Amino acid sequence: MSNTNTNLHKAKKTRDDEFYTTYETVADELSYYKEQFRDKIVLCNCDDPLKSNFCKYFVDNFNYLHLKRLICTSYSPSEPVQTDIFGSVKIGFQSKYGKILDVTKVDESFDLASSVGELKGNGDFRSRECIEYLKICDIVVTNPPFSLFKKLFTLIMQYQKQFLIIGNQNALTYKEIFPYVQNNQVWTGYQFGEMKFRVPQDSEPRSTRYWVDETGQKWRSLGNAMWLTNLDNSRRHETLKLIKRFDPEIHQKYDNFDAIHIRNITEIPFDYQGIMGVPITIINRYNSDQFEIVGEANHGCDNEFDFFKPTINGKETFKRILIRNKYAR
Repeated sequence: MSNTNTNLHKAKKTRDDEFYTTYETVADELSYYKEQFRDKIVLCNCDDPLKSNFCKYFVDNFNYLHLKRLICTSYSPSEPVQTDIFGSVKIGFQSKYGKILDVTKVDESFDLASSVGELKGNGDFRSRECIEYLKICDIVVTNPPFSLFKKLFTLIMQYQKQFLIIGNQNALTYKEIFPYVQNNQVWTGYQFGEMKFRVPQDSEPRSTRYWVDETGQKWRSLGNAMWLTNLDNSRRHETLKLIKRFDPEIHQKYDNFDAIHIRNITEIPFDYQGIMGVPITIINRYNSDQFEIVGEANHGCDNEFDFFKPTINGKETFKRILIRNKYAR
């Protein structure tokens, strides 16, 4: 676990990787899935029970959602210590223990602070201790460090769990994730795009998407955040209304692949039967009854699904998802 712990420790130290989800963001998304949480064991495995709004939301709504059990675990990295032995100072590291909240009942007498205990280890979600909690849970709900998003996703899929997690939209084209999107095994939630997050107090100021509120709390917003899930929702069954006809002047072909380039989703032609390269935001409007995901176009070599580097008249374009319209005639 040494490399694993080192990687997670680096994620904690990389302040651009720490984004703390607001209560409103959690509540807004979870409001669409109430019945799917009935009698389920929920695991929030990247969440300090005393600080996480995921934990607070599920404690507040434990009975409303009819949860069977709530488990929240957090990571606590080792920290440097100085020990004076025989007059000399030795520098070392002292292991810290992760926190855990594990409850099956929330009533008027429930007190969060007194209900939180310590794990045997540091709370790394990939540790044996935390994987045991993963094995027994039904649904994972959390916001992992973005640099560890695909590692958490891979672990969740390995143990065949349902999930609702926050990440960056670019993760949709990761080789570890894209096949599940293509095969209609995972999809996006309701919130896709702009999200605001609390960030650590020692975060560096930024010229854009950064502010400090009246309490001194630092904030950042992301325009390409998303919820990723395999919990069913109504959005993935909505048909995208297409009003454009194919126009070779607008829908240009790529230099090195038989497909047309679509600048934005509103320009998808309803009458084109071939392959189209569309923005990755199509995933948020994707209906598997209406479209087929063929692959992706990025560097042409990232993985078996990355067919080519998208260029038009010698000019490279941004990466694209390759789709085919099943309804085109």
